[in-house]
Amino acid sequence: MSQKCQHEHREPVQLCNLTEQLRAKSRKITGPRQAILEVMSQESHPVTTKEIMAALPTGVCDRVTIYRAMHLLETMELVRRFDFGDGTARFELVRGNTEDHHHHLICRTCSVVIELEECFPSDLEKRIARDSGFQRLSHKLEFFGICPKCQP
Repeated sequence: MSQKCQHEHREPVQLCNLTEQLRAKSRKITGPRQAILEVMSQESHPVTTKEIMAALPTGVCDRVTIYRAMHLLETMELVRRFDFGDGTARFELVRGNTEDHHHHLICRTCSVVIELEECFPSDLEKRIARDSGFQRLSHKLEFFGICPKCQP
């Protein structure tokens, strides 16, 4: 995979938990879906469909099947989609509950991704929800810069 993550202690995803979630929502565990979940469970950072395709054994599935699987997994909240501003969607398995999230720091030059566990205080999100009248508020936040290796 082209990106590197400097936050490697993320909780491993248990494939049996993911397949049970698919079954619980009346979704089949097809061979391609299982293979995609296996690839994603080994990643500690968001990956593109192209990276997933490259990591799969030859002939397991085509790109359209990957797109469909990612759409299903995102709809079921088993993966999160990220946009790092380059027009390429990246996906990461949800580890734990859907409220457990993190943010990213991305190098504009080499695309290294560093996962940040720090987040805004929950009071800020509650205040924004209260002041706006919105409910079930969530957020995504990515920081962009130039990493130490790419600085002149």
